[in-house]
Amino acid sequence: MAEARHQALHHARRYTDIAWLWIRAAWAYPASFVMLAVGNGLITGLDFVGLWIMFAHLNDLGGFSLHEVAFLYGASSLGLGIADTLIGSVERIGTYVRTGRLDQMMTKPVPLLVQVCADQFTLRRLGRITQAAVVFGWAATYVDWTPLRALVALCMVVSGAAVFFGLFVTFSSIQFWTTDASEFANAFTYGGATVAQYPLSIFPREVMVALTFVIPIAFVNWYPALFILGRDDPFEMPSWVQFASPVAAVVTIAVGLLVWRSGVRHYSSTGS
Repeated sequence: MAEARHQALHHARRYTDIAWLWIRAAWAYPASFVMLAVGNGLITGLDFVGLWIMFAHLNDLGGFSLHEVAFLYGASSLGLGIADTLIGSVERIGTYVRTGRLDQMMTKPVPLLVQVCADQFTLRRLGRITQAAVVFGWAATYVDWTPLRALVALCMVVSGAAVFFGLFVTFSSIQFWTTDASEFANAFTYGGATVAQYPLSIFPREVMVALTFVIPIAFVNWYPALFILGRDDPFEMPSWVQFASPVAAVVTIAVGLLVWRSGVRHYSSTGS
């Protein structure tokens, strides 16, 4: 156990070292950095503006009010924003394979996944996180908070980011075999986040089942939000699933790491 902890801390330090190099490079042009961060936040903010406009003509969406949908939106966007900031570069694995950059990384004494995730690290994605946090914070003012609900909310955000971490790694790793499937991966990561921004009650039961047991997007925000908001599950799923987000996160990450390891073993270099 102590050895595993030491190894994890070592990997975290290597990740931080690489990320810090990219941060210093970005701050060489502070005006550009600020404009990109603000622009990123404004662009992603248009998603919620669309929802706000929608509620100008609706009383509810799938039985959920504006502040409840905002809560779902904020939680989903926070999870995606954190994962995208920390490891979003893994979706470029196809480019690294085609250009031979992956071969260079494999010669360095740092775990390959750590290098790929930290490569081209940029804080401009904080615009997405800030915008999501503002929406989430506004929606949270309508919640009747208790210590347990606060704990579930914290687990929801952390587990949501971890679920997206697993999805990023899993579907990006497919590029070891296809070399160009980034759009396919985006359908499950960014596309999944978009679906999670809405109450799953607007979708057929089959979609909800798929988002629970196949692609665990429902654990990012839907199930814990039902408990936090004090809402009954319209699909009448067992009540324990509302507390199962950490389990879904662990399983998703484990699957992602297995697929990644399989992809690395399959990789046979560009030959260049």
